[in-house]
Amino acid sequence: MSDKKTQYITSEQMLVQREYTEKIRLRNELDARETGKKKRCYVRTFGCQQNEADSERLAGMASEMGYEITDSEQDADLILINTCAVREHAEERALSITGQFKHLKEKNPSLLIGICGCMVSQETRKERIKHSYPYVSFLFGTSMLYRFPEILYRCIQEQKRQFYLDAGDVGNIAEGMPVRRASDRQAWVSVMYGCNNFCTYCIVPYVRGRERSRHPSCILEECRQLIEQGYREITLLGQNVNSYGKDLSDDIRMDFPDLLAQICSLPGDFKVHFMTSHPKDASKKLINVMAENEKAAKHFHLPLQSGSDRVLSAMNRRYTIADYLEILRYMREKMPDITVTSDIIVGFPTETEAEFEDTLTAVAAAQYDQIFTFLYSPRTGTPAAVMEGQIPEKIKQSRMQRLLDLQNSILADRNRACIGRTYRILVEGRSRGDDAMYAGRTEGGKLVHFPVSEDEDLTGRIALVRITDAAIYHLSGERVSDTDVDEG
Repeated sequence: MSDKKTQYITSEQMLVQREYTEKIRLRNELDARETGKKKRCYVRTFGCQQNEADSERLAGMASEMGYEITDSEQDADLILINTCAVREHAEERALSITGQFKHLKEKNPSLLIGICGCMVSQETRKERIKHSYPYVSFLFGTSMLYRFPEILYRCIQEQKRQFYLDAGDVGNIAEGMPVRRASDRQAWVSVMYGCNNFCTYCIVPYVRGRERSRHPSCILEECRQLIEQGYREITLLGQNVNSYGKDLSDDIRMDFPDLLAQICSLPGDFKVHFMTSHPKDASKKLINVMAENEKAAKHFHLPLQSGSDRVLSAMNRRYTIADYLEILRYMREKMPDITVTSDIIVGFPTETEAEFEDTLTAVAAAQYDQIFTFLYSPRTGTPAAVMEGQIPEKIKQSRMQRLLDLQNSILADRNRACIGRTYRILVEGRSRGDDAMYAGRTEGGKLVHFPVSEDEDLTGRIALVRITDAAIYHLSGERVSDTDVDEG
């Protein structure tokens, strides 16, 4: 892993990419005149919110190169597969989907297929794709995202497959890439990239590099533009947002709570979310800023991973359960109605039955509003993958079910406690299961259904909804007027 310091891609380097963009745009424009059909690009994303944000930039660059973005791979001239490496299953699924595109290449030899993202930042995956997937046209890792126009142009111009690793680019930050956002209401804003924590189960530091923070002025300007465009929710992204600013120069001196406070001070009607926080860096200062700012969404995603101090040490998490529960105590003291969610890994190597019981005890104490659970999956290249004491799949499955049963019981109780309260809901649209109902979410992410209004379309707007019923995975309610509000 390189210790190379953060390097900002210069305006001259970005100008080179814009020149490649223009060359491809002109080619596509000429083709469209001859064929009467505009070239189309399909983007398929696997993985986390950061991958989603990266895909929005890929789509933005493709649009500037003259491609029409399509949601169907069947009529695409360019297919981009943005991959994840966090779990083996995600990698195999991405490769499986790639394999399914082989028949499209056979039908349309001019089709270009590119793979990018975390998975292909690994040398072994690059070589496998190069030799086993001959219909893949190009490949590049996460730190080379800004060079997509150049890589695509070389592929087209040279009629030769292009395969790049991140070796020369790890540690960079590129500003000014075009973005084609998937939503006109909710936006991802990356505040930093990479990770320094090296949890023993995690591949991220090896595929996304070390922590590097964007300049605060760039983040604030992006948020300001989004607010002016009418976005109602902004989610700040980083592998560990609480580490933001540690690598910035001394003359900037800004940490994540300071950044959050500055964003909340921007004029407009919006809410700010963030993810993800590492418990070892979750500070009282951050919690205080959240409590003091109305625009800071009262939602905190705080991964637990295990309820056993010994297992946490083996994971290299660098906090104890007592530390973790103290953070939660202070958080709920300052914000009694805060929504708290978490990640938990079941079956980490050497986890005993008693240590799994410790996890159940911790979950019962934490009273989460939602948990994201994962069966431990060995990742080649991480310390945990070669640890002795790998847990049999059958035991992991059994433990997982017990954890889910406990959480469902907690969630049912917590959702019932919402009945009678009124929430500010960002309306996402009609419910998938019932066209007569709207679906939206509280600022803490709870799914809410309420009847469709006959006289107006509320999609993308804020509605005040009083909860009348609760199930495990969603709430039901009725819309109320501003004057009827009794709970924020």
